[in-house]
Amino acid sequence: MKQSTNQKMATSRIPGLGVIIIAAGMGKRMRSSLTKVLHAVAGKPMLRYVLDMACRLADRNIAVVVGHQGADVRKAVEDAGPHVVVVEQARQLGTGHAVLQARAAFASDPRQRPSRYVILNGDTPLLTETTVRALLDVHDEQKAGVTVLTAVLDDATGYGRVIRRRRHDWVAGAADNTVLKIVEDGDASEDERAVREINVGTYVVDGEFLFPALEKLDPRNAQGEYYLTDIIQLAVEQGRTVAALRLRTIDEGIGINSRAQLADAERVMRQHIRDQWLEAGVTMRDPSSTWIDAGVTIGRDTVLYPNVTLEGTTVIGEGTTVHSGARITDCVIGNGVEILDHCVLRESRIEDEARLGPFVHLRPGVLVRRKAKVGNFVEMKKTELGEGSKANHLSYIGDARIGKGVNIGAGTITCNYDGAHKYQTVIGENVFLGSDTQLIAPVTIGARSVIAAGTTVTQDVPADSLAISRVAQVTRVGWATKRRALLAGRSVAGETPANGRKPVKPNARSKKKRR
Repeated sequence: MKQSTNQKMATSRIPGLGVIIIAAGMGKRMRSSLTKVLHAVAGKPMLRYVLDMACRLADRNIAVVVGHQGADVRKAVEDAGPHVVVVEQARQLGTGHAVLQARAAFASDPRQRPSRYVILNGDTPLLTETTVRALLDVHDEQKAGVTVLTAVLDDATGYGRVIRRRRHDWVAGAADNTVLKIVEDGDASEDERAVREINVGTYVVDGEFLFPALEKLDPRNAQGEYYLTDIIQLAVEQGRTVAALRLRTIDEGIGINSRAQLADAERVMRQHIRDQWLEAGVTMRDPSSTWIDAGVTIGRDTVLYPNVTLEGTTVIGEGTTVHSGARITDCVIGNGVEILDHCVLRESRIEDEARLGPFVHLRPGVLVRRKAKVGNFVEMKKTELGEGSKANHLSYIGDARIGKGVNIGAGTITCNYDGAHKYQTVIGENVFLGSDTQLIAPVTIGARSVIAAGTTVTQDVPADSLAISRVAQVTRVGWATKRRALLAGRSVAGETPANGRKPVKPNARSKKKRR
């Protein structure tokens, strides 16, 4: 997929920019044993959306400030890149205190210290790179000391209010809406609570101003914390410009603080993802019922039927069709593949033009080669199915390596587990396995051999051989007629009935009694 000019520009890093991400809070309103920033949105921890965006923006270090479950948060970000530095806020004393802990991440080389910082919250996965770049543009254009991202809400309860000067310059004929301060909800006066413009929690701050300002913060407030928002008033007192950018889409900047907000973010993010792939040339028969995780990649001309779920880092090629009810997790699917209804695939690879389903279950470690077929109610695990091979019906294939052109009959089982260990089955090219075959691993079937239906294979079979282990057939003519008679309690040709008792004929004495 070709990138537009705007997309290419958006991927360039900004010289002299450092980023600080606050990810230390527990998130009590989530009512969860999992720290808030690790809750997933469209299959990805919400923190990673913010961090991945930061990696596209910054050409200096990125500091992630952790606190609650810091070790788990560290694991979630450790693969993001060499410029990501995790710092700990051992005691949660407020947002200003959290940002101050990041100073060490930028102190190693004075020549590499950022000229300005972007400060982000780890719970804002819907915030876009476009918006943050626009915020930086405002900061640079107005030569501001601090620039804040704001939004206007119908109900601003619980949010910090943005207090502006709102003075009209009659000489110049323009309104002065300079930001004077941000007042937290618990510290706001009645008039200030009436303000509907709120602080989103995203800032651009000049590099030489940020940390000296943080050292001057005073925790004497309703929460007894060091508020990051207080640097706004400090900047005003020093005669620095405080600029602001107001969000057009309110949802983009609001942090996730509850399960309801998490569900809202999930809905918005999944719609963004669907729109992205529709624009890229993917067909969705019912987009609203199609679930696609953020890490999924899909080729053009692929068709997704209703109720398809694509999870994790799944990659699907071009011209592939996925029918209803399929769930595919962390798989690589080639071009021109057809996946029929109600298949469950996990950590497997499907090569071009293969056909699966319906009701196929692929467990981790399966490789289905080009033009191979896996059919109704077949389960596979740690298996390679060769090019053009077929396992069409009611089979379990585990820990197996299967060559090209193999036919696996219905009801075939690789008996790979002896109660203590797993063993491998190897099947050569162009082997024919009859129905109801059991392969007791470890066992090898040579190329072009035939395994008769109903055979239990316990020894290796050489190439070009026939293996058969059935008991010889016995046919007893007339046996069925005799059996029916016995079950009915009648004697046939002097044989004893099924009840084991010979029939008793009534004698004269018994007849007299009946009279």
